Amino acid sequence: MPLTKRFVAESERKEGFTHVLLITTGSVASIKAPLIVAELLRHDKVKVEVVSTKSSLVFFDVTEVEKSGARVWTDEDEWTGGFKIGDPILHIELRRWADTVLIAPCSANTLAKIAHGLCDNLATSVLRALAPTTPTYVFPAMNTLMYEHPLTAEHLRVVREVVKYEVVGPIGKNLACGDVGLGAMTEWRDIVQLVVDRFHLRKM
Repeated sequence: MPLTKRFVAESERKEGFTHVLLITTGSVASIKAPLIVAELLRHDKVKVEVVSTKSSLVFFDVTEVEKSGARVWTDEDEWTGGFKIGDPILHIELRRWADTVLIAPCSANTLAKIAHGLCDNLATSVLRALAPTTPTYVFPAMNTLMYEHPLTAEHLRVVREVVKYEVVGPIGKNLACGDVGLGAMTEWRDIVQLVVDRFHLRKM
């Protein structure tokens, strides 16, 4: 793994800081990722790392996130060859690092994976490895009929009652596909405000 992409929680955590892990998944609402990151980093003593599924990268420019001072981690950063026992494992280091996790947006696909315990990419591997004490928020984002599908209700029930994540949203609005209805991700400023309120963050 290149030095610029090596991640070890012990050296990356900073005393007195709030460490926010943003996970983006395959919904058009991933376009808001640079805005969420930039606004979080306008607060004092905050560090942000981003984990993105391959499909979410279609919707935003990674360099926009990096300009704000955060890094974007993908499946390709996890196992790069030449692994030896004792080497840091990215999904474990990220879960050790995070004080809170935001899955924003959470697509129907990733929601189903979480509910069934799948861990076939970096994002879901981090989530499966998380300590149950790590505050984790799910912000669903999908087409209205996908949200109204009976399996979605069951997946949300498992995520709330079994996995114990907090589900926020979705909201109703004009969707990217042209439909109007429930299914849009919670407004990005409200997502940031949730973190600000929980950790008593202050603007720099």
